[in-house]
Amino acid sequence: MKSLFESNISMKSPKVRYLSYAFAAMILSIVHVVFLDTLAVGGMTPDLLVVLCAYIAIREGQFAGVIAGFCIGLFFDIVSFDLIGTNALAKTVVGFFAGYFYKEGFYKETIGGLKYLFIVFVANLINNAIYYLIFIKPMELSFLQFFLRFGIAMSFYTTVFAVFVMLMNYKRKE
Repeated sequence: MKSLFESNISMKSPKVRYLSYAFAAMILSIVHVVFLDTLAVGGMTPDLLVVLCAYIAIREGQFAGVIAGFCIGLFFDIVSFDLIGTNALAKTVVGFFAGYFYKEGFYKETIGGLKYLFIVFVANLINNAIYYLIFIKPMELSFLQFFLRFGIAMSFYTTVFAVFVMLMNYKRKE
């Protein structure tokens, strides 16, 4: 049985795959702005766009991950009325980092395993470090509070949602 992402996207042309990524980014951005506050825990929400950026970078490569990260971040900045460029910068670095784990023809093994969860966790740490250091004045929180709340806790919360992507791409050994 094929997974949801594997079904027909792997057989389509790159243009169709990139359009499906763009559509997914638009949907996730709108969901993030409109509905994700209902899933907030202690004022923290998961960053589903980091999960998507990591997925694209691992599947398509580092260059595509950087371009996708920038476009996804810029679109989210516009949709969320955020400071233009902050998410674009953070997601670009996420795409660059996750692209290091790209191996041609082996994306299913990476995304379908625990390695993907580790990549998303570290990518979210990087994303939050870049994004929140721009917005939080150094005196508002101590470094330990910042690291525990915006680093570790938010990264774990985002990684929980990456489990669903991993399970959809889990390849059974035959």
